[in-house]
Amino acid sequence: MSAVNADFVGRVFTGTPPYVASRAKIAEFATAVGAEAAVHVDPAAAQALGYADVIAPGTFAVVIAQRAEAEYVQDPAASIDFSRVVHANEVFTHHRPIVAGDELHTAVHVDSITVRAGIAMVTTRSVISDAAGEPVCEVTSTLAVRGEDS
Repeated sequence: MSAVNADFVGRVFTGTPPYVASRAKIAEFATAVGAEAAVHVDPAAAQALGYADVIAPGTFAVVIAQRAEAEYVQDPAASIDFSRVVHANEVFTHHRPIVAGDELHTAVHVDSITVRAGIAMVTTRSVISDAAGEPVCEVTSTLAVRGEDS
């Protein structure tokens, strides 16, 4: 596999179908990460705080972002060998919590590709919006892609 294709910087990927956040998906994620707050599994607890339904733990957005990033990462022209990838960093910027029932749309921006010592640092920004186009969360992710010689 050749080096990561730097020509992808500036591209935006929007072809991933919308993701519908369900109570079950939120509860499964909350259990997996040890988020024990009632607002993640009990609609009444979430509604008591003013939400329409259960809310997802803050890091739940990574599920949506990684699903959408696959459109870029799996593009053969991007030249990313996922077997050589290590997650280097993940940053979440929330505009509001993800609520069960949300239909979420994602635009993945390839912000930068920097190569040092045979490792490509690929930074993407997944902009997650609701069905009305209102911002919900941004997930900035940096992947370290080892070259063939590293």
